[in-house]
This record gives sequence, structure tokens and C-alpha cells, in this order.
Amino acid sequence: MFDTVAIVGVGMIGGSVAAALRQRGLTGRIHGYDASAEHLDAALSAGLIDDAPAGPAAGDLIVLAVPVLSVTQVLGELAPAFSAGSVVTDVLSVKQPVLDAAVRSLGRVPGTLVPGHPIAGSERRGPGAADPALFVDHRVILTPADTSDDSATVTVQRMWEALGAEVVLMDAERHDRVLACTSHLPHLLAYALVDSLSRLDDSAEVFRLAAGGFRDFTRIAGSDPVMWRDIFASNRTALLGVLDRFSADLAELRGLIERDEHEGVFEVLEKARVTRNAVAAHLAGKNSSE
Repeated sequence: MFDTVAIVGVGMIGGSVAAALRQRGLTGRIHGYDASAEHLDAALSAGLIDDAPAGPAAGDLIVLAVPVLSVTQVLGELAPAFSAGSVVTDVLSVKQPVLDAAVRSLGRVPGTLVPGHPIAGSERRGPGAADPALFVDHRVILTPADTSDDSATVTVQRMWEALGAEVVLMDAERHDRVLACTSHLPHLLAYALVDSLSRLDDSAEVFRLAAGGFRDFTRIAGSDPVMWRDIFASNRTALLGVLDRFSADLAELRGLIERDEHEGVFEVLEKARVTRNAVAAHLAGKNSSE
């Protein structure tokens, strides 16, 4: 599919893209780029990449897996690659900031830039966590701009489908609003709960007695804090909007508990249970039919 692929950022996600491409024989050579020499050494040792050239990334396909606040600089460095016709995509959790960064650094959104976001991952970090099956049966959202070439979009779509993913096309702004609800807010709440409990006088005992529910809810608080700080900052408007809505709903539930309105509390819990089970059943049915 590609003679050469460049992976800019060979952490868990970037490393998984490299591993998946390698396993499926979709590229002849993979160049790796990363600000961390340790990551590059690990990726080379694991066979995720073939080399780590100096200078700006180059390849038929360039995949950006960098912190969102560094994407403006990285895109600016890719000006020669865009001029050479390289197709460029990314794996960042926010999409409008990628398009905005292109305008800031390049003066436009190049036709061969196709922003993307695989809805897959874990709290593990680094190339040692790379998994070639990470994207199988997961969705990847592509948010091409009005200026994106159809051929570039098709190229990126076919790449993700070859890695076992289902591709969904979506407007960048809508993507950021939806992900604020389904990913960014849950991560914020998990971090906030662990931080709040850690400041209790008896926090050691609280954590010692924590069981499955606590572990399930807070697992994602083990994710990379630098990455999530940047995501919260980059998707600030959408995140604050959904956080305000959640805070109001939580205050309403608190009021029901405070007033001993047991039936009202039950109605909230039952509605949530039914909704959650319906969503889980839909996802299970979808996966079993694929």
C-alpha cells in the first residue's frame, strides 16, 4: 500500500500503527521520529520502525502521534512533505485544533491533510505498549476539511480499514463536542475523583479498601497526564460546556438525596441503568455481527 511510512511520535498509539502496518505488510519501510531518544531506541529494538532519520519527516504517508500542543510546530516542519504530495494524518483526540494549527503554521489546510482519531487505546504508555491488533473492530473518525482531496481521504480511510477499523466521517467541530462527552469528561472525572480522595486525612485506608467499582471507574486516571492536560486545554470550550451540564445534573441529584426524595433518586438511577444497558447491548450486537 505504501513504499514508506513516517510515524511522528512512536508512543503507544504511534507504535501500534507501526506494528499494525508491519504485521499486515502494508509498507516497505517505516521511519520513526520522536523527541524522546528512549522511545526511538525502544521502537527500533522492538522492530516497530526501521530507522530514525534526522530532519523533517518524509514518506508516502505521515502519521502524527504527537502531543496536541506541539502539532502547530510539527505541521510547519512538514511543509516540504506537503509540497512533495505526502498524505498526512494524525491520531489526536481533538480535531478542530489540528485544522487551526495547519492554518497557523502553513497559512492553509493542505489538500493532503486528513485529520483522524482512532477510538482505541489504553492507559499504558510508550512503544512497549504497542499492539498491532489495537484498532481491530474499533472506530476511527476522519474529519477532512473542505479543502481535503478526496483521494487523500480515501487513502487514509483504506489504510485504517486495512488495519481492521471501521471508518466514520464527521465534521471536526462535531467530533470535538461528541468526544468531550464520551472521553474527555470521563477522564476529567476519573482524575478529579482520585485527586479528591487522595487529599482525605484517611486516604490510605480509603484506597486500601477500594474494590472493583473504584478500580473500574478510575482506571483511566492512570493515563498520561501531559497528554490529557493538552487535550483539556485544546478542547476547552466543548469540555466546559459538557462539564457545566454534568455539574448541574449532579447538583440536582445531590438535592434529591439531601431531601430524601428516594423515588426521584431511583428514577435517575433506573434511567441511567436502562440507557447504559441499551448502549452496551447495541455495541455487543454490532461487534458480534462484524
